[in-house]
Amino acid sequence: MTSQTTVEKASREPQETAVPAPAKGLRGHPWLTLFSVAIGVMMVALDGTIVAIANPAIQQDLGASLADVQWITNGYMLALAVSLITAGKLGDRFGHRQTFLIGVVGFAAASGAIGLSGSVALVIVFRVLQGLFGALLMPAALGLLRATFPAEKLNMAIGIWGMVIGASTAGGPILGGVLVEHVSWQSVFFINVPVGVIALLLGLVILRDHRAENAPRSFDIGGIVLLSQAMFCLIWALIKGAEWGWGDYKTLGFLGAAVALFVVFALSQKNVREPLIPLAMFRSVPLSAGAVLMVLMAFAFMGGLFFVTFYLQNVHGLSPVDSGLHLLPLTGMMIVASPLAGAMITKFGPRVPLVGGMVCTAVAMFGMSQLTIGTGTLTMSIWFGLLGLGLAPVMVGATEVIVGNAPMELSGVAGGLQQAAMQVGGSLGTAVLGAVMASQVDSKLADNWAAAKLPPLTPEQLDAASSAVEVGVPPVDGNTPPEVAASIAGVAHDTFVSGMSTAFMVAGIVAVVAALVATLTKRGANAEAGAGAGHI
Repeated sequence: MTSQTTVEKASREPQETAVPAPAKGLRGHPWLTLFSVAIGVMMVALDGTIVAIANPAIQQDLGASLADVQWITNGYMLALAVSLITAGKLGDRFGHRQTFLIGVVGFAAASGAIGLSGSVALVIVFRVLQGLFGALLMPAALGLLRATFPAEKLNMAIGIWGMVIGASTAGGPILGGVLVEHVSWQSVFFINVPVGVIALLLGLVILRDHRAENAPRSFDIGGIVLLSQAMFCLIWALIKGAEWGWGDYKTLGFLGAAVALFVVFALSQKNVREPLIPLAMFRSVPLSAGAVLMVLMAFAFMGGLFFVTFYLQNVHGLSPVDSGLHLLPLTGMMIVASPLAGAMITKFGPRVPLVGGMVCTAVAMFGMSQLTIGTGTLTMSIWFGLLGLGLAPVMVGATEVIVGNAPMELSGVAGGLQQAAMQVGGSLGTAVLGAVMASQVDSKLADNWAAAKLPPLTPEQLDAASSAVEVGVPPVDGNTPPEVAASIAGVAHDTFVSGMSTAFMVAGIVAVVAALVATLTKRGANAEAGAGAGHI
């Protein structure tokens, strides 16, 4: 039977999927299951942004470059993105409970190893391992919710699940600020160890295994290799493009290789008995639109947040804790708006909340493009709060659109696709907007330096100065006279803010495109297929 036939049959005949018997006691209780998986999901989502506030401290302590700092973020996101769909299929095959628990243990162990690392290379290596284990538990969490909750409660559960992700993602900078300022950057990772232990104990007691009748029996190794290679070529080209030049043969070569590998991957999926991604899933326009929407939303959010932390700490001179507090409007609005968005989506469907959310996000991004060195807290709070208001319905609604429009027996794959789209978008956003920043600094720093009548720089000195300015740090040393240091700081901050403004304009345009994509979404057509019948 071809993959297309399998998907179509699953869509037409949801009754063939095994439905678990009602849960008794703690094990398999829907709301306790939601609480249990939320602990593990919170740990992974938190790490997506908590590191952003620690990046300046890691950079200084380990002598990391901007590219190194980007790889601390990109390595984690890329590992998640490449392996999430495979991990989702593992959950469909062997059970979501097992893959969730293995992911929790591995993620906590990798986090502890990062805290013990003494070089940026080791940090990046263990961040990649974090991503791989995080990939096991994220789609498994959605699979457990889909199989445990009855259809009439599933949207509410996904709404709360999305609130946990949104609040954890937005709350990362605040928690990170407290830990970096009062403990160390290592504590940002050590905190995952006790959280992982709690998630493991709860999972062992509460989670119940669920497996579809027609679970996959084999794995598309060739597809995994092709998709991994394609993603690496794409991200590497985007990261190195500013350094090599966008017209350089190396940049074009990696981009061309990425396109070719994606095409070969898509063609290979048609001829595999159990493909990594059944392409027939994408016949659902709402599902495809939901996946694209997640990519675009994460591109704008993660890419923009990367520079906000440097802006607050290196330009405004705020401490890590104060930086996190300045982002409190973003965090608080996501916490408040996420359950409200879930209720709206349950009652009215996802389309209007998703379009409205991305419009708010676009307005916030365009507003943040107007930030200057002297922008006050109130103005920043308005834009940060509007961003949180816009992101909340997208976090919740896009998940429901993707998972609800997929057949039940492909719930792990759908969960992996949803999370992969988010992580790919975040990685692309960090890389692309980082390249925009680097390009702006390279084109403006020399002229701004000369206009300020500062001592001329050699090409080597200019390169070093550019690397510092890309993260908002003035290239001065202890021997620089105070008046000269002040002038250099002014040039560095002006150049950085100019680059950041351009980056936010790009993010705003991406958010506008996402709002248009959101018009294609609708409520999940397969949301009731195989939903659990546990007691509520």
